[in-house]
Amino acid sequence: MNLKDKLIWVTGASSGIGRAIALQLAHEGARLILSSHNAEELRPVAEECRQHTSLCEEVVFDLSETATVERMGASIAQQHPDLFGLINNGGISQRALAVDTPLALTRRIMEIDFFSYVVLTKAVLPNMLAQGEGFIAATSSISGKFGFPLRSAYAAAKHAIQGYFETLRAELLPHGISVTVLYPGRIRTNISLHAVDSQGREHGQMDPGQLNGLPADKCAQRYLNAIKRRKPEQLIGRIELLPVHIKRFFPRLFFRMVTKINPT
Repeated sequence: MNLKDKLIWVTGASSGIGRAIALQLAHEGARLILSSHNAEELRPVAEECRQHTSLCEEVVFDLSETATVERMGASIAQQHPDLFGLINNGGISQRALAVDTPLALTRRIMEIDFFSYVVLTKAVLPNMLAQGEGFIAATSSISGKFGFPLRSAYAAAKHAIQGYFETLRAELLPHGISVTVLYPGRIRTNISLHAVDSQGREHGQMDPGQLNGLPADKCAQRYLNAIKRRKPEQLIGRIELLPVHIKRFFPRLFFRMVTKINPT
């Protein structure tokens, strides 16, 4: 799949994996729509992208506000009927025990990490179906393959991504639209800094695992390669991916070891 001159929408583009994806797409000559809730962080990313591509539009909105997400999805679909790809990447992580996490916070995490993906996907799909081409990508996590401490709502959202987008892939395959679910492990980003605690406050700490993780630009390369090859899914990381395979082939061993995994 050649992405040069294709119009691609990337959410969560102001930092981390989203920023790295946006910059790589710009270097490849893709036209871009970049989204984030943080206008100040998004602006320099867009400015850098414009040095390499003919179009880079900034769209600022909060993925936790369902009505706003619906409105923005409809607006982009109307303004850009030629949209070729949607990369659902915006999200928020969690650092709190399930027993301490209020239901309202669980719902907020689900709104950002799962339902926003569904809303935006449904908004742009009719145009893709009319074109008979395109792709949808969704950023899950290794937490979408197994749950471990301090991630109950986050893992729930990421598991939901797998179920929804695997189903969507099967439905869209006859229509020339590919769907790829990406499962990053520990990537060197600020996600742990902005993860929420049981009170909804920022965790404010860089987890050692995150600090020593795979660089975001390396993650972006593997991410986009999976999309171009129309792969159904792609694990991205290092040794932290091992429990995914242990769970598959040695489930009894996995369930003994999962409580010993360092959640940071």
